[in-house]
Amino acid sequence: MAYDVEALRSHFPALAEGAAHFDGPGGSQVPTLVADAVRDTLTAAIANRGRVTQAERFSDGVVVQARSAMADLLGADPRGIVFGRSMTQLTFDFSRTIAKTWQPGDEVVVSRLDHDANVRPWVIAAQSVGATVRWVDFDPETGELAPENVAEVLSDRTRLIALTAASNLIGTRPDLPTIASLVHDAGALFYVDGVHFTAHSPVDVQAISADFYACSPYKFLGPHCGVVAANPELLERLQPDKLVPSTDQVPERFELGTLPYELLAGTTAAVDFLAELAPGSPERRRDRLTAALTMVDVHEDSLRMEIEKGLASLPGIIVHSRARTRTPTLLLTFADREVADAYEFLGTLGINAPAGRLVGVERARRLGLGEIGGLRVGLAPYSTQAEVDRLLAGLQQFLTS
Repeated sequence: MAYDVEALRSHFPALAEGAAHFDGPGGSQVPTLVADAVRDTLTAAIANRGRVTQAERFSDGVVVQARSAMADLLGADPRGIVFGRSMTQLTFDFSRTIAKTWQPGDEVVVSRLDHDANVRPWVIAAQSVGATVRWVDFDPETGELAPENVAEVLSDRTRLIALTAASNLIGTRPDLPTIASLVHDAGALFYVDGVHFTAHSPVDVQAISADFYACSPYKFLGPHCGVVAANPELLERLQPDKLVPSTDQVPERFELGTLPYELLAGTTAAVDFLAELAPGSPERRRDRLTAALTMVDVHEDSLRMEIEKGLASLPGIIVHSRARTRTPTLLLTFADREVADAYEFLGTLGINAPAGRLVGVERARRLGLGEIGGLRVGLAPYSTQAEVDRLLAGLQQFLTS
């Protein structure tokens, strides 16, 4: 089955503006189908969820459909799908809730590879109860974070480890199933940041053995909101802070206030759009999504290799993305040029590739990039060979300007 990237691009009005988007790790462009779902929900007769009036039934159906869609995308139980404003907000909420079960002397493990959204909430929560924070390191030369790195910091006092499924800075994909086994053997919980990973590969939270898996639909063609998938039985054991009149049902008791129905409808539309990238696949949406994201993975990886081949011929560019298994995300610095200058120069050519630490304080420091960071080049399902050629030509022009 051929991957028709040009047919896919026809659904994205933003791409008609002509820019080459290598900024997907910061947020993808959105197909018309998703925007229509948001608009149609906002303009429909709608009310708080219920089963009496048509408006109540409509909003209830939006939520049920969104839970089902995200469960299919992640290989999760819809009863464990929690929605929130963002992954960051949800992770702060869960960190405060889970910290209620910790005591002074307990240990919480975070990694120097992670986005700060999967670091700072846990550090703050640990400090609030007197728990100890331990750090998993990664190899700055290879970008690898190995299971052995995790094993070194686990103990019988470990209560939770937070780790990324893929670094949105250098693309590294740790061996999550092996790490999960180590974490669970230590009797700890495993909180996985899947924000970057979910956009590039099929996800199976049960195969990963994640107790919590967090992601953001706006990274995979959807609207701005956050999702955490967890085992419903685990959620039943947790008691979040909430309003007295709000329901005590799971997963609703973790969702503070009225849900943004229009964004949930857009999330369902994004999942359905992804599933349709694999026409003729089995009837089950879960199977179509697996097939479609496998195709996306192959498409993006082939373009990544073309970029790496082209970068090898350009003098003075240092590539910091070197892990054996990684997403199509490259972090670049320059021997004698500033990354901010490259960012601005490419911008004048209509090539969008951001520069900086990109909310990765610890990892940028570990890579020796300090406060400056690097130039990030990220691919998306709608990326093309022509755009790769534009990028490489633009970088060559920058180096000789």
